[in-house]
Amino acid sequence: MFAVIKTGGKQYRVAQGDVIVVEKLLGEAGASVKLDQVLMLGEDGKAPTVGQPVIANATVTAEVVEQGRGDKVVVFKKKRRKRYTRTKGHRQEQTVLRITDINGTSKKAAAKPKAAKKDEPKVDDAPEPKETGEDKPKPQTKAKAETKAKARAKPKAAAKPKAEAKPKAAAKPKAAAKPKAKAKPKAEKGS
Repeated sequence: MFAVIKTGGKQYRVAQGDVIVVEKLLGEAGASVKLDQVLMLGEDGKAPTVGQPVIANATVTAEVVEQGRGDKVVVFKKKRRKRYTRTKGHRQEQTVLRITDINGTSKKAAAKPKAAKKDEPKVDDAPEPKETGEDKPKPQTKAKAETKAKARAKPKAAAKPKAEAKPKAAAKPKAAAKPKAKAKPKAEKGS
C-alpha cells in the first residue's frame, strides 16, 4: 500500500518502511508523528483513491529518526564593475522520518452511498406543500424600498435635442512649391 502525503509545502509518495527527509517537524528523535494531509491512497494492481483535496480520516504514522540540517547552500551576489560581492551560506533544518503505518479509508467506505430501495420514496420525490391562495410579497430591505419609491416619484426628463453639427471651415489653399535646385554634374576624374 502507498500514500501521497503533503508536508512542508511538498508532496511525497511513501510506503510502509520508507525513510524520507522533510521540512522540520516538531518532535524529538524516537517520537511518533501523525501526518493527516493524505492526498492519495493506493494498492498495487488496484485503482487509487484520490482525495478532494485530502482523504477524510486517512493518516500516515511516522517515527522521527533524527532532527538535523541539510547541506550548505551558498548564496552569492555580485554586481559587475561595482566592486560588490556578498557570500552567505544557509543550511535548511530538516527531519528524517521512517513511515511506520498507513491508515486510510477503504474503497468501500469512500464509495457513494447505496441507492434507496424502490419501495421507499426518496426524500426529493416528496410532494411539495400547496400554498394557500394568497401570494405574499417578498420582504424588502429599506434601501431597496427607498430606491423604488424615488424612482416612482421622479418624472422622467424629456430627452434634450442634440445640437446640430457645425459645418467645417473651408480648407486653405497650399502655398506654391519652391522649385528644386538642379544638381551640378560631377567632374570627371583622370583628365
